[in-house]
Amino acid sequence: MTPFAYLADYPEPPTDAAVADARRELQVQQEQLLALSEKITSEEDALAQIVSDRKRDIRDLRHEKSVLEKRVSYTKAYISPIRRLPHELLRYIFLFKFDDHPCCAWVLAAVCTLWRRLALSMPRLWSKIRLVTHQSATADTIRLWLERSGDKVPLDIEIYLRVTGLSNEGSSNRTRPVSPTPWLHPPSPPPHYVIPHPPGTAILLPPAHTPIIVPQSPSHHDSWGSPPPPSSRNTPQAQRNAHWGHIAIFYLIEQMHRWERFVFRFDRQFPSMSALKSIAGDAPMLREFEISCAETIYASEWPWIPSSSPTTSMALGNLKSLMLHHVPFKWSSPIFKTNLRSLNLRSLPSNHLPLDRIMHVIASNPELESLTLHFAVALQAILPLVQTSLPRLRELTFGGHYHMTQLADSLVLPALDALNLDVEARDPIEDTITNLLQRSNNPPITRLSVSYGSSSSSTLYYGPGGIVISWGFLTDLNHLQSLNIGGTPLEPFLTALGMPDEEQTHWACPNLTTVAMKSCHAHSDGIVKLVQLVEARNPETGSATMVNGVVPTRLQHLELYDCATLGQDVIEWLKKRVDEVVCTEPSYVRS
Repeated sequence: MTPFAYLADYPEPPTDAAVADARRELQVQQEQLLALSEKITSEEDALAQIVSDRKRDIRDLRHEKSVLEKRVSYTKAYISPIRRLPHELLRYIFLFKFDDHPCCAWVLAAVCTLWRRLALSMPRLWSKIRLVTHQSATADTIRLWLERSGDKVPLDIEIYLRVTGLSNEGSSNRTRPVSPTPWLHPPSPPPHYVIPHPPGTAILLPPAHTPIIVPQSPSHHDSWGSPPPPSSRNTPQAQRNAHWGHIAIFYLIEQMHRWERFVFRFDRQFPSMSALKSIAGDAPMLREFEISCAETIYASEWPWIPSSSPTTSMALGNLKSLMLHHVPFKWSSPIFKTNLRSLNLRSLPSNHLPLDRIMHVIASNPELESLTLHFAVALQAILPLVQTSLPRLRELTFGGHYHMTQLADSLVLPALDALNLDVEARDPIEDTITNLLQRSNNPPITRLSVSYGSSSSSTLYYGPGGIVISWGFLTDLNHLQSLNIGGTPLEPFLTALGMPDEEQTHWACPNLTTVAMKSCHAHSDGIVKLVQLVEARNPETGSATMVNGVVPTRLQHLELYDCATLGQDVIEWLKKRVDEVVCTEPSYVRS
């Protein structure tokens, strides 16, 4: 039956009586519709209440389940075998891990309540600070680290300050550059990192595999890669940048009596750098001290330990290793009279020292085992240079001004193993090398580097015709294993290492396994000489030709940087003969 069938009984067209009946019928229908709507609403409300009650019951059950799961987890943790370890044994395990990973305390303290309590009760676990930070970060991390190390445990401190933004001399309206470090992900990297570092190296920035261990600081972090506000000089960020060094160094100097190793490295000048002036006083436990900057800074004399007066009394009796790069120091400071084992100095351009005063520093440490000196300016000696013997020195590095060769001419080094000369070329350097070795009774050196420079150096020193005129002295280096050269003609060098000719009685450097060449200009036959050298020392089958009963060792590592355009075919051939080959084309070819 259709909804409108009941209207068939009404006349057409409607009469007054029919309209009145229809009106009464409409009123009844509307009352019925309202009643049904109210009933539907009531049933829906009842259903919603039932659903709400069931959802609440489900939430309660889930909460109860979650609580029970946590209890199960805690119970399993409680009955786990490692939980039954005595606390003394667990502490021993922590210390064993600490030997391989000095910053493990941050991880151990985050495992569980028990481990955190044990880690915080062991000051030794916090005694090695390995921190990479920037001047916008809070210095409270250093304070927290020092507090957890107690007040008696010796401290091994190593801090890298990555200077972000511009120095205090720069403009404030330029965009702050993004950090080049490959493991940082802008815009908001954690301000602190923990780094592994073998002692005695001169790396100024942490390696790419540095693990991030220290948690993000609770406040004060910068958005790297974003421009600073227009008036950054008076902003809170600029104020933090200006005071970071003073706060951090204050915390560190308070514990100076516990320093056993102190290394502070920064990549360039920063506003609060003057805080380093306050490093003064006694450090009776200090064994290694290093302050290094990757770039030259502009600084006057600092009243700190390396610039202290000769009459200053200070307790540095255990100091054995000293490294100062691009920071002020005085040659007469008592810090240079502690009988060092390792000395590494790279002076500021404004530090003009006569050779005899540099020699005084060397002679004051007769038990040196490693000596590295780089002076951009060295003056002629005021007093005559006295021949100085360093019977335990094994590694010598001189760089910078050409007068530095006169120091080498005054040294006797009977135990020398590694020699690195990177000075300006005024006279043939082979005379300096030959005379040094002969005067030292021909020590069996295994590593030699001539004008090779460092990986971070952008300058090589060249002289007329190259720094080395003749490579004949190589025939006397029978123990040499590694040879690095730079800024010299390639052909004479390769000829000297190749197959002996009629005038030669034996191979030059028969134990040579590593050869590296940098910016060695080559003529047309340079590549031919290189191939002949490798062919002679690394034949395709068998061993090299025996000469006077000596067969040279095969080359294992070959490097050429900006020397000659070899071509892909030559490079492929070299890789078949030598285990490791590294080659870069000259810059003018790449451009």
